[in-house]
Order: sequence, then C-alpha cells, then structure tokens
Amino acid sequence: MKDVYILGIESSCDETSCSIVKNGTVELATSTSTQIDIHENFGGVVPEIASREHVKNITLVIEDCLRKANMKIEDVTAIAITYGPGLIGSLLVGMQAAKTLSYIYNKPLIPVHHIAGHIYANSLVEELKFPLIALVVSGGHTELIKMTDHFNFEKLGGTLDDAIGECYDKVARVMGLPYPGGPKLDKLSKEGKPTYKLPIPLNDDSYNFSFSGLKSAVINLNHNEEQKGNEINKADLAASFQKVAVTSIVSKTKTALKDYNINNLIVAGGVAANSILREALTDMCNENNIHLSIPLLKYCTDNAAMIASAGYYAYKLGRRADYHLNSLSTTSLQ
Repeated sequence: MKDVYILGIESSCDETSCSIVKNGTVELATSTSTQIDIHENFGGVVPEIASREHVKNITLVIEDCLRKANMKIEDVTAIAITYGPGLIGSLLVGMQAAKTLSYIYNKPLIPVHHIAGHIYANSLVEELKFPLIALVVSGGHTELIKMTDHFNFEKLGGTLDDAIGECYDKVARVMGLPYPGGPKLDKLSKEGKPTYKLPIPLNDDSYNFSFSGLKSAVINLNHNEEQKGNEINKADLAASFQKVAVTSIVSKTKTALKDYNINNLIVAGGVAANSILREALTDMCNENNIHLSIPLLKYCTDNAAMIASAGYYAYKLGRRADYHLNSLSTTSLQ
C-alpha cells in the first residue's frame, strides 16, 4: 500500500507548528515556534500579539519542517489544518497558509478539530484500541469522550464551568507563580503535603466536571490567611489543590470506564503532561486492568504532529474541505 504523508499545521493559540507524519503514526519532522517568553510578560496569552507572531513565523516554520524531513510540498499527500477551536486570529493565520499550499500545489485540504488532534496524538505512541474512552484535559477542555471507531466521538460529559487547565493557571496566578502556571504548580506540589482542606468538586456519579468551586476555595483560603496575617505554605497549597483536582478527574474517569465496560483509556491535552495526574491514572488503570495510553510529553502540548496524525485518519475516511473552510473559535468535536 502506498504511504500517505500528511503535512499538518497548528496555530490555535500561541504555538506556530508544522509537522509531516507518515501513515498517521510516524513523525518525520516537526518545527514549532513558541511564544511563551513573549506572553510571560503579560501573565497569559494576548490574542493580538499571538496573531502577529504567527504571521511572522508561519512561513519559517513550514520551510524548516520540510528541510528537516528532506521533502518538498510536492512529496506530501495532503494538508491537514486545525480549523478550531482556538483564538480566531491565530487560527486564521494557519488556515490561510494551509489553503494557499493546498491551492498552489493541488493537495487535498483536511479539516481537523483541535481536540481530535490531541486525541490522535496517542497514535504517535501506539495504535488506538477500540472501544476506548478519551479523557481530554487541557486549558479549554475537560471532557470524557467515548470512541468505537476512528472519528466516532460521543461526548459522555464535560466541565460545567472552568476547564482543568484554566483552573490550574488561575490557581497558580493566585499563588504568585509565573506563566505558564500549570507546570510550575505541578513541580511545586512535590515539595509540599496536602495539609489544606479543599472541597472535592461535583462529587457525584455523573461524567461531568466542575472546577470553579475549587478555584474559588483556593482564592478564599489564600485571602483569609492573608487577612489573618498568616503566611501560606505555597508548596502545601499546591499539593492540596493537586490532590483534590486529580482525585476528581480520576474518579469520574473510573466511573465512565466501569459503567461502559471499556478497558481502554487514552489521555489527551496539555494537562496530560501533569506528573501527578499521570501517576494517579496509571495506578487506577493498573488496579482495574485498564490499558492506558498517554502521549509523550512533547505531544501533550499543542503541536502539528497530532494534527497531521488525525489528518491521516480523516483522509482515509474521505474527509475533505474546499476553500470555503473557515476558522471557528468555538466548535463541537465531530
């Protein structure tokens, strides 16, 4: 069978990334330009600045990826592009680049949902085993997705308010940790103990999540201790927050796996890089004879390799887009 080479482009937030993946599983080359140092000065991503940086970097990133792969655009089979969700200005830069390449070189244009990309990052580690449940944990999403085949997505539940990644960043900001706060909070928590009492959010049998109450509890605890003149032990607070957040995620995931009698779990999204969550999910799966797949750390955060991998399976299913394809800041997984 002839090999399929997908060139993927990802620009949904503050990473400008291009990748070439063979047959959905083999990463040939990836080039990514990050903007973390720029947005660190503002404590978060500034959409207008992100868009301008994408414009500056998109051509360089594509050229660098092709150079690394020792390939030309003529050698690729199709172009896969993140069409949403994300920052609309950022998405549009990648979209226009993908459309231009598709038009000039007469290559099929494959639309890829950003979360589908995160899910298919696992294909770069091992073949997806169906049926499975995908736990999506990122800055904008916390969802449990059931899949019985490729691109067959059934949402079982999701966050009713803040996504877990958003909650991590807000709690980190309250604690005075620099952006991006999630990884720094994770690291700090290992120096402390869960001594602060925090509520487990939405502690029920549903597949939905809620983190706004937990975020508020941390803010209130921090404020009250300051009012009393007490110094917060940041390491202990980080450990306390992590314990509650991770307990909630693992508990809901375990319930869904048990209720649907599914023995395959994959984890997707930036928060999949969290060390405490990875350990807790590994322990839960070992105890319950669940096959667990978690992407390598480099595939957890936004990257084009995951878009190219998802693009391969979409291509095999005959999914194509014309040049009316537009970027969407919000869109459901399909």
